[in-house]
Amino acid sequence: MLELSLHILDIVENSTRAGAKTVEIIIREETDKDLLAIEIHDDGSGMDETTLKRLTDPFFTTKSVRKVGLGLPLLAQAAETAGGKLAVKSTPGKGTTVTAFFKLNHIDRQPLGDMASTLVAMITGNPDRDFIYRHWHDGNDYLLDTREIKEGIEDMEITHPEVLNFLRENIKKGIADIGARA
Repeated sequence: MLELSLHILDIVENSTRAGAKTVEIIIREETDKDLLAIEIHDDGSGMDETTLKRLTDPFFTTKSVRKVGLGLPLLAQAAETAGGKLAVKSTPGKGTTVTAFFKLNHIDRQPLGDMASTLVAMITGNPDRDFIYRHWHDGNDYLLDTREIKEGIEDMEITHPEVLNFLRENIKKGIADIGARA
């Protein structure tokens, strides 16, 4: 994975497989602290201590279709390569929080990538789930909450092409605007 948005997509897919109904993604960019933090919180089934201890082992997975699980180990490696770290907290029956920290200006930090397309892919693939996306950049913020969008579009599905195109453009503009104000 060459972009952090693809890591985010992988973690969100893990969340939905764990039964999460709501997934919150928080991106925090703080140039004065040279920090990029990515936090993904879900209300899925959570994990026990034994599973948590093995999460960064590439030869461990909870999936039955393959014998390796590279998502979190690759994210951990990406964070460590960029002077950061990965932290995972989970409670069985309550959910999981994955947080990755990076030095924002580290030469080896992967680019964030196309978050608009990533979010649209999440929504398209999981229309029955709710996603909250918050992006902070030096005190400016952008918020997307699919619960509000679903209420606002009433008679249209969130996966309708017009809605998805609107969302993609809204997300792109929102992220660009907070970066420009910083």
